[in-house]
Amino acid sequence: MVDLSRTIIAKSDQLNADDLLGGPITVKIQSVKEGTSDQPVAIFYEGCNGKPFYPCKSMRRVLVNVWGKNGGDYAGKSMTLYRDPNVKFGGIMVGGIRISHMTGLEKDMPMALQVTKGSKKLFTVKPLKVQQERQSPQEDPWIKWVAGRIATVEKADSIEALQKVTGTENYQKAIAKLSEEKHPKLPELQAAVTAKAEALNTADDAPVEQPEDDMVPA
Repeated sequence: MVDLSRTIIAKSDQLNADDLLGGPITVKIQSVKEGTSDQPVAIFYEGCNGKPFYPCKSMRRVLVNVWGKNGGDYAGKSMTLYRDPNVKFGGIMVGGIRISHMTGLEKDMPMALQVTKGSKKLFTVKPLKVQQERQSPQEDPWIKWVAGRIATVEKADSIEALQKVTGTENYQKAIAKLSEEKHPKLPELQAAVTAKAEALNTADDAPVEQPEDDMVPA
């Protein structure tokens, strides 16, 4: 598929509504900094490439309502941005960026936002559920544990020795935990145990070769 939405991104130093013509985006905030007098808040997020999101006043009110007034606390939080084609500027519908979902919410949060002087409109933000990132291999203790078990399995010189490794209560609990988390290292460990068991069984079943001089003397 050829994604045409990438070819219509506006060349600018900020995220524009037209950048979202291809659909909403979910961003993870890195930092919040002071902007200009016209756009006082600049929100930098992962992958923004120096093009921050400058929320309008109504969206700043949404941010304060949900996450509080301290922009320094926003780092690590996520939100979904979309293009609202009905936003007017100078009496012309030019489109604007709105927030649809935010982390930190357990249920929908409706709020009354001022649309024009003396006029308010109900705006609702929905909870955003994001998958927790798996720890890096250097931080994931299961990486080291699996590697250690594989090394021990490969050293087993009999089925009995292999069973001593895989038959313990701690080993079974660990396997259950890895299976529950769908850990990517679990298949590697299971394959190592299966291969070792097959090799040991094959060795046990192999016929015993008789020496050439095994003839009974006359």
